[in-house]
Amino acid sequence: MLNKIKAIIKFFYHRVVLISLAIAIQLAVLIAVILRFNDYFVIFYWGSIIVSVLTVLWILNDKSNPSYKIAWIIPILLFPIFGGLFYIFFGGKKMSKREKKKLMAIGLKIQNALVPQPLVLEEIMLHDKGAVAQSRYIQNIAFFPPYKNTTGEYLPIGELKFERLKEELKKAEHFIFMEYFIIHEGVMWNSILNILAEKAKKGVDVRIIYDDLGCLLLLPRNYRQKLEQIGIKCCVFNPVRPVLSAKINNRDHRKITIIDGHTAFTGGINLADEYINEIQKYGYWKDNAIMIKGEAVWNMTVMFLSMWGYLKGVDEDFNKFKYNNPFKTEDQKGYFQPFADSPFDDETVGEIVYLNLLNKSNKYVYITTPYLIIDYGMTKALTAAAKSGVDVRIITPHLADKWYVHAVTRSNYKVLVESGVRIYEYTPGFIHSKTLVSDDEYAVVGSINMDYRSFYLHFECGVWMYESRCVLAIKEDFLSTLKVCKEITLQDIKSVKWYKRLIGTVLRIFAPLM
Repeated sequence: MLNKIKAIIKFFYHRVVLISLAIAIQLAVLIAVILRFNDYFVIFYWGSIIVSVLTVLWILNDKSNPSYKIAWIIPILLFPIFGGLFYIFFGGKKMSKREKKKLMAIGLKIQNALVPQPLVLEEIMLHDKGAVAQSRYIQNIAFFPPYKNTTGEYLPIGELKFERLKEELKKAEHFIFMEYFIIHEGVMWNSILNILAEKAKKGVDVRIIYDDLGCLLLLPRNYRQKLEQIGIKCCVFNPVRPVLSAKINNRDHRKITIIDGHTAFTGGINLADEYINEIQKYGYWKDNAIMIKGEAVWNMTVMFLSMWGYLKGVDEDFNKFKYNNPFKTEDQKGYFQPFADSPFDDETVGEIVYLNLLNKSNKYVYITTPYLIIDYGMTKALTAAAKSGVDVRIITPHLADKWYVHAVTRSNYKVLVESGVRIYEYTPGFIHSKTLVSDDEYAVVGSINMDYRSFYLHFECGVWMYESRCVLAIKEDFLSTLKVCKEITLQDIKSVKWYKRLIGTVLRIFAPLM
């Protein structure tokens, strides 16, 4: 009995429960106040109507995605008393003047640290004018230039990435920077933490950024202090607070490790046991990553330091962390261009990189994504490519991690398959890889899902590659994965029960808010 009482007390004392209760109370008070005013003041009713109308006009004239606008306009029109006020509280991308000023300063630091590479662009142009247009966009708009003198190793499963990561971490002499959406204590993280703690004792500058919402149910209270006690510097991105706020929408979804400025990892793999199949949540977990060595690592170093500076409020000299020794690489074929995407610059870099690759492909485009929640523009790009004779194939999970998201993913199948896009579901379990490979020349590996959150709301990253050996490795992995996938046919789609199709259709309207 005593143990049960302790368990109940522990449950109610859990941070998630306390935050949820606080937010629920605030929400209830807000609704009660609105209803109270509505009952007694006609002026409040009409005031709310006016607020909702003005809110709809504001949304219509906003630069955000049309699907995102529709997802908000419908509930506002259905519930005009609550709708406008709820958008004011939870909609849009709200930033204080102080935050905007900080981001502008960080943006200038990124531009100053990353030197444009006109000679590399000229080389790419000699090979392919389409390729240089894509590379130039990333350099000019996101400020991350392309590089030669870089090698890459594509890591097709989490278990391999785990082994490579431990090997490289043990070699660290100066600094280790890690930025992850999810960290969860277990075999993977505990093994890495032991290495980090040992390195910190030896004077290596070890820094970690993790997303608070991503780790809310996974890490104990005050985990940042625990890391700092063992010599690891730590920042928590966008801490979840018991206050009604739209800021919770913006998360740090990146997965980055940088070692001594010459080696870096990114991809879809977080630091938790399901990513290496030590535990199985949704069958076998298929994921991937890329390890790069050479000049291109500088982009990722700046990426991390800019986020660190934003969170810590420090003005650090980025150049102290630049690896200035000549890079000796066995294979310098190809070009690498790591890039970042921010939800606050009104430029959907990740989405446009994908669209550029789709629009310029001539032979094939192979995509893996855990979520296929796409807008009209992306749908048209996929279907137009397929109708033009390009072999467009997409692998999505067979087992869902979130049933409602999976329902929206499947609701997009029909229009794609009818247009010639071939859809496959990964039958062993859940595929979390985020890759796009095209024409044996181009590829992208990173943290970017094909959904609204990744394209519009999250901090993301990826590596654009051209004529690298990694491109063919990614293609081979895709074709190998197809062997354990089930192709979705029009007959499969038509055989889905009517009420499931209806649920998917309704959820699809509100997909941008998921």
